[in-house]
Amino acid sequence: MTPKQKLFVAEYQIDLNAAKAAERAGYSRKTARQQGQRMLSNVDISSAIAKAHSKRIEKLEITADRVLRELALLGFSNMLDYLSIRGDGAVTVDLSGLTREQAAAIQEVTIEEYVERTGGANKGSDDDFERVKRTKFKLSDKRAALVDLGRHLKLFTDKVEVEGKLDVEVQDVREKLRAKLTNRLAPVVAISIK
Repeated sequence: MTPKQKLFVAEYQIDLNAAKAAERAGYSRKTARQQGQRMLSNVDISSAIAKAHSKRIEKLEITADRVLRELALLGFSNMLDYLSIRGDGAVTVDLSGLTREQAAAIQEVTIEEYVERTGGANKGSDDDFERVKRTKFKLSDKRAALVDLGRHLKLFTDKVEVEGKLDVEVQDVREKLRAKLTNRLAPVVAISIK
């Protein structure tokens, strides 16, 4: 492989976009798309890409089981794992007993701390103000994770898969066609001969 092709292989690993990789490897912007597709169809280049991709997956320890496990953590997360309900029914966010698996499902945590005026009788005094700490958190999209898991388990089908046996008999219809044409054309030929 040429140095430019090797650079294309390395650049392709970034975003798996052939046109962008070709452009970053030094091909012109005008022809980058065609060059990228041409290089992907090159046996040596596609083999180098596959090898680099396999190395990356092995290095990162990305397996189907690991991906499915992470999807399951998102899909089966439960808000009650993150909340504490007091005797008076008030709900507070309680992350004190959070496990690593539960933390995987959290998408965002926002903590706001501020002082708020209470409107008490002693305006301007210390007891007229209250410290407020508000914690908000958002779990990852359960529905999307469950849909991905469902697709993996083939619970939902975007297309119908049909299995079965189909017997096909191929017939040579040339003789039948020739006979039909001869029968239909014969009167015409007879008329033209007279």
